[in-house]
Amino acid sequence: MKELRLMKGNEAIAEAAIRYGVDGYFGYPITPQSEILEHLMAEEPYKKTGMVVLQAESEVASINMVYGGAACGKRVMTTSSSPGISLMQEGLSYIAGAELPCLVVNVVRGGPGLGTIQPSQADYFQTTKGGGHGDYRLITLAPASVQEMYDFVGLAF
Repeated sequence: MKELRLMKGNEAIAEAAIRYGVDGYFGYPITPQSEILEHLMAEEPYKKTGMVVLQAESEVASINMVYGGAACGKRVMTTSSSPGISLMQEGLSYIAGAELPCLVVNVVRGGPGLGTIQPSQADYFQTTKGGGHGDYRLITLAPASVQEMYDFVGLAF
């Protein structure tokens, strides 16, 4: 029988990372995605699957840990939100230049600076038009539901 569970989006991403065999998660807490890191820490996937879960000291550190893991051939991911993704741009440009696979989940919060309650497409445009140096482009998966959030973690690898 197929398992059905009601989950929030952040929980679905964390559960998908475990189920789809992600080797390493490197993140830094920032709202509204902090629950992903918290859920992974609580689930202790390193005991079941060997998945490394590490809270980095910053967004810059987390994307560079992803770079290192991807360069070693591991399935690695990070999550952040709008301002954190902006801080990751240099690392993302290195990863893109090296043509290494990884998953970066952007749990969007709208608006310039620290964000607002207004809807915004700025993060989508940053991702699809290239965010840093080097004229690189990233594959962008834009889920329309929590189910797609879960499924896209598997599709990303």
